[in-house]
Amino acid sequence: MTRPRAARLGRIAVLALPSVIVLAATGITTGVAAAVQEQSIRAGVAEQVHGVASSLADLPEVQDAVASVLAAGTDGDLADAVDLADATAALQPIASLVEDASGVSYVVVTDDEGVRITHPDPDERGELVETTTTQVLEGQEFVGTETGPSGPTLRAKVPIVDASGEVIGMVAVGVLESTIAADRERALGGLLPWSIGALLVATLASVTLSVAIARRLRRADAVDAESTQMRRTTDALREQAHEFGTRLHVVRGLVAQDQGDDAVAYIDAVAPGLGRTPGEPPRRGAVAMATLEAVRGELDAHGTSLELHVDEQVALDDDVLLVLANLCRNAAEAGATIVRCTLDAHDGVMTMMVEDDGPGVDPGDAHRIFARGWSTRSDASGVGRGVGLDVVRRTVADRGGSVVVGRSALGGARFDVDMAVPS
Repeated sequence: MTRPRAARLGRIAVLALPSVIVLAATGITTGVAAAVQEQSIRAGVAEQVHGVASSLADLPEVQDAVASVLAAGTDGDLADAVDLADATAALQPIASLVEDASGVSYVVVTDDEGVRITHPDPDERGELVETTTTQVLEGQEFVGTETGPSGPTLRAKVPIVDASGEVIGMVAVGVLESTIAADRERALGGLLPWSIGALLVATLASVTLSVAIARRLRRADAVDAESTQMRRTTDALREQAHEFGTRLHVVRGLVAQDQGDDAVAYIDAVAPGLGRTPGEPPRRGAVAMATLEAVRGELDAHGTSLELHVDEQVALDDDVLLVLANLCRNAAEAGATIVRCTLDAHDGVMTMMVEDDGPGVDPGDAHRIFARGWSTRSDASGVGRGVGLDVVRRTVADRGGSVVVGRSALGGARFDVDMAVPS
């Protein structure tokens, strides 16, 4: 994946992030609220059925009616609807009234064997309860969901205890799970408008935030583009300043050798717009000698001596002189006291070796010393450093050559250069 594409995808992710967060937060909040609402409804229903069952189990009329049919049946011979008719006549109106008043689905009262005395369905009266009865008839209360004749219900079962503490029956009160589900749907229906409203408001806020972020990103892009352009312009100016400094050294060398005509011709060649009429080009040898003398003078200013060995087959053209001058200047600025240069030519290739007795190049930095702007020295001039070796690299590459840095026999750095000889 390319960097621009990755940047675009990252930007889209940043802009979409607020909306994603809003949707996730609203969905989670709604889900949690619905779960809490359902739990609250079930807890309320459980408390309701238990309260109704406990109240009925403590009611004297219920206790008396159930006590009156204790002898109506036994474990081996259960009572039936006929045996329990008088108790049913006394308790069914109470059960029906409680059902209507409390909103429960049913109220069932049983004898001490678990046979129903009351039930909303007359056919179920006188029938044995099909669900949990043993633990209740032993004196333990029960609250939970079971499936009976009416369907799945959340129910409470409470034992009926007489004055002596004996369990004589039980009261079962339940609410259908379908009724609980309907209550949950109604509660959720009341919650959804608020959730949707919150979602709309939050979405508008996130869109506003995304637009603000997008504006800032566009502004940042504009600033970055302007900064990039400024950096390119600055780099170009630094390189021009570097080249201009080299040209001035050549002009100074020609003037110092009392070769004014060559100096003027050289200036006309490098800046043709300054001359009124084109003149003769400067003598090649004169420019080469002036360049070498300029390099030697610049090294002398740093307290560095130059040892130069040039094979007579070597043509000191502009590229060769530019590479040589920059490598020598770089060595002197690095603190070398001796710079030794050897130039040879054979089989159409010019080779150059520049070595010094300076501090050398850290092997860890060898792969980046030719990068533009890289330097171990601070920039006191303010025009930027790290230009010379970048110029060397590009000049050599344009001539199909290579430059390698290593350790010199003098103890410092060594640069081995090869370039094709122009045809």
